Amino acid sequence: MYLSSSTLSNGYRIMALQRRVRGGVLALALLSLQATAFAAKPETSKEALQELKSRIESLKKELDTTKEAHSEAADALKKSEKAISEANRKLHEIAQQQATSRQSLQSLQQELAGLNETIRDQQQLLGKQFYQQYLNGQQGYMQIVLTGHDPNTVTRDLQYFSYLARARAEMIESLRKNLDHVATLNQKTTATLAEINALKEEQEKQRQQLESEKKERKGVMQELAGKIKMQRGEISKLRRDEKRLTNLVERLARIVPAKPKRKKQAQPAPSPAAPIGKNESLPSPSLADTAFAALKGKLNLPVRGDIVNRFGTTREDSGISWKGLFIRANEGSEVKSIASGTVVFADWLRGFGNLLIIDHGDGFMSLYGNNQALLKNVGDEVGPGDNIASVGNSGGNADAGLYFEMRHRSKPFDPLGWCVIR
Repeated sequence: MYLSSSTLSNGYRIMALQRRVRGGVLALALLSLQATAFAAKPETSKEALQELKSRIESLKKELDTTKEAHSEAADALKKSEKAISEANRKLHEIAQQQATSRQSLQSLQQELAGLNETIRDQQQLLGKQFYQQYLNGQQGYMQIVLTGHDPNTVTRDLQYFSYLARARAEMIESLRKNLDHVATLNQKTTATLAEINALKEEQEKQRQQLESEKKERKGVMQELAGKIKMQRGEISKLRRDEKRLTNLVERLARIVPAKPKRKKQAQPAPSPAAPIGKNESLPSPSLADTAFAALKGKLNLPVRGDIVNRFGTTREDSGISWKGLFIRANEGSEVKSIASGTVVFADWLRGFGNLLIIDHGDGFMSLYGNNQALLKNVGDEVGPGDNIASVGNSGGNADAGLYFEMRHRSKPFDPLGWCVIR
């Protein structure tokens, strides 16, 4: 008995599908190996990072216990403003986790849809194969040998029969594995949905905590508004704040390990003052691979808003000069890192509220003060355009905005000589 052309056709289709399935499995395996290899790349030493954090923590405690750390009205805001920053940071992290979970859920659903389609194809082919077998009768090796046909024909039929039998067995095994995989994907999907729901609950909890902290801060501000306003106009207080910040930057410069230089260092030089205006552009990730010393005149300011003072000009409230820029902006607006670097300070500092400092290497640092929330921690690597904080008025400021400084070897210089108002 000869194998029918329909049976052979179905057999070829089964073997072709099997080759595609095996190819897909191999591709997935290669992707898995690549992912594993990537994950295995060496990262920054945890011990070195822990040591850096420990030294910075000791520095913060030392600053708080210095002789000039006598109580001031704005200090009453420290607890609530740090709590607001922490609640906002957690909300930011939850939002990122939710985005990751939703992306994972979407990938699972796409994989599940593709797998179900493959299973349907396999089931259809197996159904046709079994139907042809039913029409032609159950054939075995001995039946083909005993047909009495030409030995060459018998040999060819036996070979085809073995191919079909092996392909059918592989198809059935592949179908079984795919069905098991579907069950696994369904479990992962259920777990991911539960994770998203848990994140929603945690998000609501943090929102309530945030509202509570904001109410507490509002009460303190109302109670001490007059005293805070009076102290902010005192020259001695502002000079103490500046000295405290300069001392912090100098100490950080000694603590933070030096980074290897990629290009010849360029010294910052005073440049003609740019007209104060409204900034609309934010830092661009395209500058990520450029050494900081080569970025003069190419940087964007870290936040959108109105620039209400100029470096070196006299402060109306005290008569001393500005060491940076104050950019008035809407509360909660995103604050971006101006360039690549490492976060070396992220905490509350008297006079500057929730303050974040980034080390860019070669002695350059950028400072971001009066934030509502700090979204990065000490040791975090950031790139240009990364979201690092949100605008606020912490530290006793009357207006919401960002206080921004740039320093080289702890000495402040004009940010508008390096950042362009766009």
